[in-house]
Amino acid sequence: MIRFEPIDHVSLPGRLDKPNEDAFAFAANAAVVLDGATGLGDNLMPGESDAAWLAQFGARRLMAYVEENQAPRATVRRAMEDAAKSFTALRRRPTREPYEVPFASMMMLVNREDGCDALWFGDCAALVKPPGQPVSVIGDTLAKRELESARVANLAARHGLAPATGHDRPEFLQALRRARNLVNSEKGGWLFGPDPAAADHGGHRRLDVRKETLVLLATDGFLALVSDYRRYNAEELFATACSSGLENLGRELRGIEAVDADGKRYPRFKTSDDATAVLLSAA
Repeated sequence: MIRFEPIDHVSLPGRLDKPNEDAFAFAANAAVVLDGATGLGDNLMPGESDAAWLAQFGARRLMAYVEENQAPRATVRRAMEDAAKSFTALRRRPTREPYEVPFASMMMLVNREDGCDALWFGDCAALVKPPGQPVSVIGDTLAKRELESARVANLAARHGLAPATGHDRPEFLQALRRARNLVNSEKGGWLFGPDPAAADHGGHRRLDVRKETLVLLATDGFLALVSDYRRYNAEELFATACSSGLENLGRELRGIEAVDADGKRYPRFKTSDDATAVLLSAA
């Protein structure tokens, strides 16, 4: 059976004074990245961030069930069941509205005897390059980021604000909470979280992963180099990751964002988002 061997990884917080709400993990037959959705209210869980708790908890539980050789969908469902139990047991009070529940985007690859499966929620992605073939983009990041950028620009213009003044501005918060209240429904889309019923609704694709295939798993904050800032296309990003390393790409990402700190050129709610990427080789 094909094994995944880590080559490189990077995980950068969006701000040094805030917790990194991304997480990643890998095992011989699997790898995952998660991007916790920034909270829109008070933290209910112990620690600095409910989103960081969920991302880290999810990464640990997903890899634990993968190592037990659970089927990919069963792996996700059991990790979500564990998240639901822990959230219910540890939260300071019951939620009043769905936006208070922590959610995360996710991209996971699981390799088994019968092939490799990609499962995802939200806007994390996998870039897959079999030997001698072009890069395939797995996931919904590029389409989702274009819609998000337009939404941010419209909302900021309506209130006469620079986009990156912060998602927690009162002018933005009400609209964001309305949208978050629809998560894990047909209208609002599906995310990883303490909601096992969502396990059946994530994206899925069977991949042809042979020896020497290279895989880049990344959160949307890292993939902004392609989706938001148009610095690279997918092929160029992959080639640069392999030749120059992920830390150099991270520095370039932060440099672009520093020049556009208010988000007027590249509309977004935060100057910099958490950014995580993991580069793996199949052997």
